[in-house]
Amino acid sequence: MGQLFGTDGVRGLANKDVTAELALDLSVAAAHVLGSLGEFEGHRPRAIVGRDSRASGEFLAAAVSAGLASAGVDVNNVGVLPTPAVAFLTAALGVDIGVVLSASHNPMPDNGIKFLARGGLKLDDELEAAIEARMGEHWDRPVGGDVGRIRVDTGRAGEQYVEHLVGTIDAPLTGLRIAVDCANGAASEVGPAALRAAGADVVVINASPDGRNINEQCGSTHPEQLQAAVVASGADLGVAFDGDADRCLAVDASGVLVDGDQIMGILAVAMKDRGDLVDDTLVTTVMSNLGLKIAMTEAGIATIHTAVGDRYVLEAMRAGGYSLGGEQSGHIIMAAHATTGDGVLTALQLAARVAATGDTIARLAGIVRRLPQTLVNVPGVDKNRADDDAPLLDAVRRAEAGLGDTGRVLLRSSGTENLVRVMVEAGTQSDADRIAHELADVVRERLAL
Repeated sequence: MGQLFGTDGVRGLANKDVTAELALDLSVAAAHVLGSLGEFEGHRPRAIVGRDSRASGEFLAAAVSAGLASAGVDVNNVGVLPTPAVAFLTAALGVDIGVVLSASHNPMPDNGIKFLARGGLKLDDELEAAIEARMGEHWDRPVGGDVGRIRVDTGRAGEQYVEHLVGTIDAPLTGLRIAVDCANGAASEVGPAALRAAGADVVVINASPDGRNINEQCGSTHPEQLQAAVVASGADLGVAFDGDADRCLAVDASGVLVDGDQIMGILAVAMKDRGDLVDDTLVTTVMSNLGLKIAMTEAGIATIHTAVGDRYVLEAMRAGGYSLGGEQSGHIIMAAHATTGDGVLTALQLAARVAATGDTIARLAGIVRRLPQTLVNVPGVDKNRADDDAPLLDAVRRAEAGLGDTGRVLLRSSGTENLVRVMVEAGTQSDADRIAHELADVVRERLAL
C-alpha cells in the first residue's frame, strides 16, 4: 500500500489492501508506540474497538482485538457504532486507545483502520509514522495473566452515547417530524434512538444493514431517497448520515438539499446568539462556498479556512480554541460535545434550532446564498504532481483571472482516494460547469499515469 496512513487513518480494499494480518500488526505496533510514550504507566491498558456495518469489519475487529490483547491491552469490543461514538466513549471511559474499523462514505468493499488516543483524539502524523515504523519488530510478548482480555459490550456503550447526545440540547424536539436516512450504516440504531429520545417523531429509512448494503445508493452521498421520504411523510426536515455517521446533510420540507455549508451557517448563528461561538469564528475548509463566507460576514462572524480534511479543521480549532468548524460534506465538529465530526449530534443540534426558532429549516438555511459551484473529480491520474505541474497551474491561473472577483478556482488532491478535485465557483452555473470541465480535461492530459 506504500505509505499506510492517509488523512483519515489506513484505508483500502478490505482483505486485499486492508487485511487481517495488517490490522493485527498495526494494533500491536500502536500499543507499543503509545506504551513507550508512558500512556500505560500505572495501570493496565484498555482499548475500545468499534466498527461500521461492513461485513469485513467483523474479521478486522477480531484481528485488531487480538493484536491489542496480545500486547497486554484489555479490549472492549462495542460492535457497530459510529466513529464519533467510539471517540466519545474513548474519552468518557478514560481508556487508552480507541480503534474504529470503517471506510466512512466509501463503497462497501473498502474498509479502514483509525486509531484514537486517550481523550478520543485522532493521532497526529508523527505518531502514525512511528506506528508504521514499528510494525513487524521483535518484541517480548506478555504471558499468563499479563495478556489482554477481550469482552463484548452488550449494548450499554450505545446507550451511553445516546444519553450524551440528547444531553447536548436544551429543549425537546416535541412536535417535529424528522425523516432519517441511516445509510444502512453505523447509526442505524443509535441515530433514530437519539432523535426519538429527544422527543421527535422519526421516520426511518435505510436502517437495515446486512453487511453489504452500507452507503448503497443511500445516505449523505445519495440523498435522493431521503428527499422523497421527507415529502411523502410530511416531515419538517430530513437528515442523512454516511456509513460511519461522522457526517450529516439535511433536507427541507419540500425535499431541497441543505448542505454542510448551510448547516454550519445555521449552527454558527445559533451559537453566536447563545454566546457559545468562541471569538465569533467559524472554521471551514477552502472547499466551502463563498456564499457561506459572505453570510457569516453579514452575521458578524469571522471565517478561518483550512486545507481539505476534517483533521485540518480540528487542528485549527484546537490551535485557536474555536468551538465550531466543518466541511461542506457535512462533517461538522462541535468542540463542546465531540472530538470529531458527529452526524447524529449535528442532526440533533440542527433540529433543536428549528424547534427553538419556530422557523423552517429552509428559511434558516436561506442566509447562505450559494454561488453556483461545480466540483469535478478526476480519477486515475497522478495526484502527487497536481501542485507542481506548471502548464496545469498556468491554466488554473488563467481561469482565476477570467473570473476576477466573481468566483474562484480550487485544485486539490484527495487525501483518501486516488483522484484530483477541480472546484469552480462563478457568477452563473453554466460558467462554473464550463470552466470546471475544461480544467478537468487539462488535469487528465497533464497528470495521466
